[in-house]
Amino acid sequence: MRYFTEDHEWIDVDGDVATVGITDYAQSQLGDIVFVETLEEGKTVSKGDDAAVVESVKAASDVYAPVAGTVIEGNAALADNPALVNEDPEGEGWFFKLTLADAGELDSLMDETAYQDFVSKL
Repeated sequence: MRYFTEDHEWIDVDGDVATVGITDYAQSQLGDIVFVETLEEGKTVSKGDDAAVVESVKAASDVYAPVAGTVIEGNAALADNPALVNEDPEGEGWFFKLTLADAGELDSLMDETAYQDFVSKL
């Protein structure tokens, strides 16, 4: 299942592992991505914590943890090719993976229909 935040992060959940990235809407607002920094493996985050930094030719922006957990992997491909975020933001351009601390936090996030409705009003 895929969930979304009002800060334009997406989160795919498979068992207790979640993959996090930014939405197509977010990357389109940022423009050409030139740098991405993700947290180190083993770092614990709370919901809403800064979890990554993305820089574009327009601006720098924080990416927040949509849920609490422990980072198990950063997307190493983004170090060499940050443009992956522009090319495939909701696929190969993912930022990090974490183990969920509390699956109940997912209940406060939007599903795809609710997110599309949210974006349509921006």
